Amino acid sequence: MTMQEAFHFPSLVWDWPIAIYLFLLGISAGATTLSVLLRRKGAGSESGIIKATAILAPVSVVLGLLILIFHLARPWTFWKLMFHYQFDSVMSMGVMLFQVYMAVLFAWLAVVFRTEIETMRSRLLKEKFAFVDDLIAWVARIERLLAPLLLLLAVLLGAYTGFLLSALKTYPLLNNPVLPVLFLISGVSSGIASTILLAVTLFKENHHSQGVSFVHRFERPVLAVEVLLLVCFFTGLYFGGGQKEAAMWAAIGSGFWAQVFWLGVVGIGMLLPQLLALLAPAPLRAKNGYLVLVCSLTLVGILLLRYFVLYAGQMTVV
Repeated sequence: MTMQEAFHFPSLVWDWPIAIYLFLLGISAGATTLSVLLRRKGAGSESGIIKATAILAPVSVVLGLLILIFHLARPWTFWKLMFHYQFDSVMSMGVMLFQVYMAVLFAWLAVVFRTEIETMRSRLLKEKFAFVDDLIAWVARIERLLAPLLLLLAVLLGAYTGFLLSALKTYPLLNNPVLPVLFLISGVSSGIASTILLAVTLFKENHHSQGVSFVHRFERPVLAVEVLLLVCFFTGLYFGGGQKEAAMWAAIGSGFWAQVFWLGVVGIGMLLPQLLALLAPAPLRAKNGYLVLVCSLTLVGILLLRYFVLYAGQMTVV
């Protein structure tokens, strides 16, 4: 299979922008999940991880939606999806989820960065919009309810990225119950990598800070669960027989997308970061360049996983 054939074949319905869209939503869901948990440990607006989430979580969703909108044949009709919900449409339910998620996310971030917002407002606007301070103060009183709600919405968003593909019932590799959980867990993995990457580069977070140490603790357990889910994913296809087994061998047996999976997803995204962690000397691991490299490799692997599932999943039709 040539590269041209790998990206263009008769049964292809959704192409590369959808993979990037799913990747960005996973980053947002993963980063938010980690920051809500970190906040429960007492971290606040001083944490580089939470600062990174304040950028990554909303920007990733907005970029993802923009990519989706301009990828549509008629992008100007997208507003109908925003306000006309169809409860039998996975895409429409996803748009509703984005709207609720973004509203709760901004409310939670306003509480976390309450002092900074009040200071900026008073400096730039003097006494104007003083009601905003009172509004945030009221929201702060319900943070105990807001945080679990945001955590639930982030988990639903992460799982939604898999549900969206599993709704394509004529593709046996995609119509798989493991896919939403796999994308949720790999989204958490991308959240770990992206928040650490931004925290240590943009916000100069110390490698041994509470936030970075907290997020680091999730890396290997999340990777172990991700590997287990991949095994379950392909085992289910293998024992499903028929077109399910054919879809599995077409995906990981040989060809362009099999190389992407074994070299990109497994090699670059999973094994190489772990090898670097085991073999790199301690002084090297303390450098920013090392963290940037490891986090970048992880993100590349997760992006390639989205591409692999999207394209390889559409090669075999029932």
